[in-house]
Amino acid sequence: MRHGKKFNHLGRKSAHRKAMLSNMACSLIEHKRITTTVAKAKELRKFVEPLVNRSKDDTTHSRRVCFSYLGSKHAVTELFREVGPKVSTREGGYTRIIRTGNRLGDNADMCLIELVDFNEIYGREEKKKTRRSRRGGAKKAAPAAEAPVVEDAVVVEEVADAPAEEAPAAEVADEAPAADDAPAADDSAEGKKED
Repeated sequence: MRHGKKFNHLGRKSAHRKAMLSNMACSLIEHKRITTTVAKAKELRKFVEPLVNRSKDDTTHSRRVCFSYLGSKHAVTELFREVGPKVSTREGGYTRIIRTGNRLGDNADMCLIELVDFNEIYGREEKKKTRRSRRGGAKKAAPAAEAPVVEDAVVVEEVADAPAEEAPAAEVADEAPAADDAPAADDSAEGKKED
């Protein structure tokens, strides 16, 4: 029977499980993302999110409580200096679990657990996919079409001022159709040979 089984024991005794979660939490706070199994990540989320919530108010009591869970002064310092101020506006959901497939050795479900506010990739994509940016992009394309017209007018004025430059432009224009006509003549010659 599974009476009273409220959480996953992860195949470890309580002291081993607490030490493992503490070490994983320190690694997550220091590196902002770690790779682990899905079961461990779900337990780690329950372990870390209350600590991140405590880091919003930097008091001696909050630091001592977090140190009792983490056991690493470097992790506590990082939590209160960098993580706490960055998540101060977020109400909850400080971590994200992204499944990455199965491990080759034992086919365990693997995932990536990360702190949400420290991932710049997802933040940038959400900002780019707004409707206003699409409309703004369409408005920017219209002035770009007008710009060459102004440049053409400037070029025409320069050509009118310098008549010597008109002759080379005319030669280039004459050479281009001649080059186009030559392959057509070759094609007709090939057609006669085949007949």
